[in-house]
Amino acid sequence: MSVRIRRRVPGRAFVVSLLTLLALVVQPAVGHALPPPPPNPSDDAIKSSQTHVDATAARVGQLANQVAQADAALLASQSQLELKREQANKALINEQAAQAALSASTLRANSARAESEAAAKQIDVARQDLDQFAAASFRQGSTVGSLSAFLGTKSPKDLLARAELLDAVGGAQLHAVDNMRRARVDAANKESQTRAALAAAQAAQQTAAEAKSAFDAAYHTAIDTEAAQAAKSKALEDHKADLERQLYDAQNAAAGLRGQRQRYEEWRAQRDREQAAAAAAAAAAAAAAERGAATAGGSRAMAISAQSVINRAMSQLGIRYSWGGGDAAGPTIGVRDGGVADSFGDYRKIGFDCSGLMIYAFSRALGYSLPHYSGFQYNAGRKVPLAQKQPGDMLFWGTSGDVHHVALYIGGEQMIEAPYSGAAVRVTSVRYDGIMPYAVRML
Repeated sequence: MSVRIRRRVPGRAFVVSLLTLLALVVQPAVGHALPPPPPNPSDDAIKSSQTHVDATAARVGQLANQVAQADAALLASQSQLELKREQANKALINEQAAQAALSASTLRANSARAESEAAAKQIDVARQDLDQFAAASFRQGSTVGSLSAFLGTKSPKDLLARAELLDAVGGAQLHAVDNMRRARVDAANKESQTRAALAAAQAAQQTAAEAKSAFDAAYHTAIDTEAAQAAKSKALEDHKADLERQLYDAQNAAAGLRGQRQRYEEWRAQRDREQAAAAAAAAAAAAAAERGAATAGGSRAMAISAQSVINRAMSQLGIRYSWGGGDAAGPTIGVRDGGVADSFGDYRKIGFDCSGLMIYAFSRALGYSLPHYSGFQYNAGRKVPLAQKQPGDMLFWGTSGDVHHVALYIGGEQMIEAPYSGAAVRVTSVRYDGIMPYAVRML
């Protein structure tokens, strides 16, 4: 009698073994896919950069007010400069008029002096003649002049006529002398008035010259003031421009820190999603394993195969998208599409497209390769209603019934996919917009 001994693997031991396997396979896959974290600036650094921006902006505002005040002062100094220039021009004209008046007064004074001197000479000549006439008359004992004036007379009548003539000549000469005296007095008076006018003209010219000198000095002072104010305005403008450049740099620095923080948050969110996906996959595998422990060995093998498909796809997280890339052995160089993929250089980059990732994921479980076209893959297995999808099923998207994308469902409303050019293999939430009504089950 022989005893047949059957070896049984307790369900709990099987679950533990499966979880251990998942810990070794799934977690390294997640770690491999996730890039190192980007810089994460501290809150203090971000706050400090913003404080610097605010302080610089306040300084720019203050300086803008100073520039406005300086510009107003510059306009005022320019107005003063114009006024002083006009006053200097007026003083120049006044000085020129005073100089012309002085020249005219000088000419009149010289003319009056010449007239007075000529009258004086004539009076001196007349006085000499009168003196000679008086002397001759005195020597003859008569006022009728020299005896020679009476020689040759023929009658008493003729003698009387000559006496009257001499008397008339003497009286006329005395009258002429009186007239010349008056003329001399008039000339002297005119000369005195002319000298007074000349003195006044000289005083006016001196005053005008002094005024012009004063206005010239004020004009040059205004020039210096305007130049100094212009230099101050320019210095303030230059300082303002420098502060504005500093503000621009500070704003860029603050924006850079905020951008680093945003990229870090995105990285952390991606990490959390992938860890959640891995945890969901592990939980789904554990649930499947527990179900498999209570069912036949065939069902257990199917669950393990589905998880191995998921694990194989998860091992490629972070591999870049390359249109036409991927086969049963792994990522391959892409092909040209004549459009978007070419613009990203997919034809010279190694990676997966959506259907290429499915080929790689299922190759070991199926023992053969799926066709490298999502439309054919949609018809490669058993279609199940979308509501009954299970981890390891393929999900498809299409437009007007034409399939254009495929992803692998990993459980917990998560899926893994190679999305589009410029991206990489990733875990993300299931998108229901445009999804086909059936999932495809290959196992």
